[in-house]
Amino acid sequence: SPSPDGLGYARIPGLFTADQVAGWKLVTQAVHTRGGKIVVQLMHTGRVTHVANLPAGARVIGPTDVVCPGEMWTDTQGMQPHSPPHALTEAEIAGVVAEFAQAARLAMEAGFDGVELHAANGYLIEQFLNANVNSRTDAYGGSIENRCRFALEIVDACIEEIGRGRVGIRLSPVTPFNDLSDSNPQAVFGHLIEQLNARGIAFIDMIEGSTGGPRDVPGFDYAWARSTFKGVYIANNGYTRDMAIEAVETGHADAIAFGRAFLANPDL
Repeated sequence: SPSPDGLGYARIPGLFTADQVAGWKLVTQAVHTRGGKIVVQLMHTGRVTHVANLPAGARVIGPTDVVCPGEMWTDTQGMQPHSPPHALTEAEIAGVVAEFAQAARLAMEAGFDGVELHAANGYLIEQFLNANVNSRTDAYGGSIENRCRFALEIVDACIEEIGRGRVGIRLSPVTPFNDLSDSNPQAVFGHLIEQLNARGIAFIDMIEGSTGGPRDVPGFDYAWARSTFKGVYIANNGYTRDMAIEAVETGHADAIAFGRAFLANPDL
């Protein structure tokens, strides 16, 4: 998380203090010693949290004060419904953008090779993108351009800090995860991807279909995204080895991301 406010799940890591930078250096140095590359995903949970998971002084925030349906785990109280969020003011939004930029800068100090902005799965950045969550009437709500503003301001702030070649983003245009729903994901994410392409960022990490679920969810043209975005296109969600090989060999994607199988090892 780029902020104490974004530590929505129990025991997730952060990247906003000197101590955290020192800890991450142990990880990045180990990876580089073995010849690898490592990119940190910056994830702010926004309204997807319970106050019991947040450190003292942190608060639940979102584009509006609408509570996320469902429950989440807390170490002290077990399963709990999501807490009501504070609707960010425009001035507070600028502060959150600055937190992402600071986290990108600290990522470089920690030795990471880049950052991936988590704009998927219903967390804070996508809460602004999604009309089902974002009912704002100011410069950050309403039109597609306004709902994309928060994401693009974060991208621009991170580019300014660390350069476009070290910035990527994770997207999930049609997943219903964390109560997402948009009547026209092609238009929303189409505009966003065109803007990302114009900025020349390093990569898009695309969740195809429903996160952790079926791939055949209508509403978005991934082939269009692949041809429109000129950076590296990484595809994700439900790929087998054979599917992954075919996707890369046929040009559907430059790379395929796997993650779920690795979660079997809690010490990874």
